[in-house]
Amino acid sequence: MPKITIRKAENIKGKNILLRLDFNVPLKFAGAKTEIVDASRIIASLETIRYLARYGAKIAIATHLGDDPTARHKPLKKYSTAVLARKLGRLLGQKIEFARDCIGEPAEKAFAALPPKGILMLENLRYHPGEKANDAEFAGALSRVVGAGGQTGQAEIAIFVNDAFAVCHRDHASVSAIKGFLPSYCGLIVEREVENLNRVLRPEKPAVAVMGGAKISTKIKLIEKIAASYEKILIGGAMANNFLKAKGFEIGRSLASEEDIALAAKLDSPALVLPIDLIVLDGADGNSPELRKLGDIRAGDIIYDIGPATIKLFADQIRSAKTIVWNGPLGKFEDPHFKHGTLAIARMIARRASGKAFAVAGGGETVEALNLVREMGNIDWVSTGGGAMLAYLGGERMPGLEGII
Repeated sequence: MPKITIRKAENIKGKNILLRLDFNVPLKFAGAKTEIVDASRIIASLETIRYLARYGAKIAIATHLGDDPTARHKPLKKYSTAVLARKLGRLLGQKIEFARDCIGEPAEKAFAALPPKGILMLENLRYHPGEKANDAEFAGALSRVVGAGGQTGQAEIAIFVNDAFAVCHRDHASVSAIKGFLPSYCGLIVEREVENLNRVLRPEKPAVAVMGGAKISTKIKLIEKIAASYEKILIGGAMANNFLKAKGFEIGRSLASEEDIALAAKLDSPALVLPIDLIVLDGADGNSPELRKLGDIRAGDIIYDIGPATIKLFADQIRSAKTIVWNGPLGKFEDPHFKHGTLAIARMIARRASGKAFAVAGGGETVEALNLVREMGNIDWVSTGGGAMLAYLGGERMPGLEGII
């Protein structure tokens, strides 16, 4: 369990709290109207918010929205966090105040006016370049919103709570530099992320990892780390193309990169399991998906999914597993013609997770696949951060967690 959690805070009653959440939810834009497509990240935060409010705390919520919410250094209105305040208010059944900036006089005055248990949504953190630059001056300004002096050690009335696991691998001001200005704790989401991911790192055996997606480079450290402790690492998706090419197999015109092929060539572990048949588009036809055995791929083919023999091969490994970790789709599953492999494996993992194994899944497309087969509820832990999950499991630096776990 993390060392410094809000459950272990000596006194949070009546405190002013800067709560960092990850409300970077998918949006849909219709003219001037912005709609939230998936509110699951907001819903996941409710337990921490209610926990803090139970002690009469005043809360300022800080989050970013949109990976690049500025254009020519001008904030884009469509990425305003006002839409988040409205959604959170409906979920909590209370009015959420909104500050038109995340620092400075507007935010400070709005927070000072809050009653006990009041909640203020700050404007998008990434409207300020100081956020991604991990700028100490910007972090100090954030601390002043909740009444701290903006100097280290002057924060008796205020604390910082990090419940944004998805950005903990980023060296950003609102998760890293801010800890120099406020006593810092992790929230309930971060606490559970660490506990569950630690179980993946100390697996009950047999342990099986399922790795998909496009790039090996994003998963190389994780694969290297677990290769010695996991019996099988099942490789699918476009990532598999690089391994197949590195082993001398024809992959046609399938997605691959020289960098990832070179990385695949260095990963020679007996735990790796590669596809033995594949669904392709014939380069001569281009419209009709066809099944090919591994050695039968033609120069013009494009690989888009794993085939039935591979599904069976992978399923046989999953069926006996006691620990399972999954990240990344096993094909171009957003296309109805090529979704079968990913969805079949999603169902298999969910069935095995129902009391027979401990299963963790993460990553936006992985979560989407589980939702498509309506199996989210059967997975033991669904990580709120794909990139952060890979970084943590791969042993990479996690600036947002330093000093609080």
